[in-house]
Amino acid sequence: MAVIKMNFLSQALKMQTNITVILPTFSFEDSLQGFDATYVHRMKYQVMYLLHGGTGDDSDFVNFTNIVRYADKHKLAVIMPSANNSSYTDYDGTDFYTYISEELPKMCETMFPISTLREDTFIAGLSMGSHGAMKIAMNHPERYAAVLLMSGASYRPGVPSVVKTVNGKYHFDVEMPIPMKSGLQDKLNNPEFIKGSVNDVYAISKRNVEEGKRLPSIFFRVGDCDHALYRATLAEKDLREWGYETKMEIVPGMGHEWDLWDDSIRIAMRDWLPLRHQVIYSEN
Repeated sequence: MAVIKMNFLSQALKMQTNITVILPTFSFEDSLQGFDATYVHRMKYQVMYLLHGGTGDDSDFVNFTNIVRYADKHKLAVIMPSANNSSYTDYDGTDFYTYISEELPKMCETMFPISTLREDTFIAGLSMGSHGAMKIAMNHPERYAAVLLMSGASYRPGVPSVVKTVNGKYHFDVEMPIPMKSGLQDKLNNPEFIKGSVNDVYAISKRNVEEGKRLPSIFFRVGDCDHALYRATLAEKDLREWGYETKMEIVPGMGHEWDLWDDSIRIAMRDWLPLRHQVIYSEN
């Protein structure tokens, strides 16, 4: 496998930023299976854009999960950007939503051997990244075949982002963790701020169905001790009732933790995502 750490000047962000990219290569398992068509001109990979959570960056998944091994096994390119604590939102002159949803795919499709077809393109995220992944997918359903949401879903006014569960019951008196307290978080909880914008994710999700757009499949995975359980459960229920194909797994005994997210990525690549599990070879 190849793990590429790249720094470049983003036009949307107006600053240098980092991404980490995983590209599968010829593996020992390939050699055992007698597969020798290793590097072919114009070969491409399916691709997953993977968004980190609050306080994280592009290195999180490489540092805390086995994603390099999983991606190599399933011949999936993975692109991990860094988005600070932006909630993947354009705010106060720093356009992280525009960067992730528009500039990053264009740059990566130009520089790396990844497919541009909808059926080969996926987006995923954990916690804050689940908000970003769902927001981007709902605003661009024509681009993504499937979405993996780990420990969360997009924020919406009136629904707590952080909830404590005690004996299976929800308690709403938990404060937002310190790193996520910001004017931006207050804005995203303001109906007037999100109305009519890309941040009005649930209204956009419902409108996609009403307009007959192609809908991505949505996979949720969250622990039953996870403070994001309520938000994820409510989002899955609404999307399913509106007409989205959803799958949800609530994992007993798990909280907001890397063991959950590592296992979620492994299961998603093995079972949930519509992967080819092989390189895409061009006929031209």
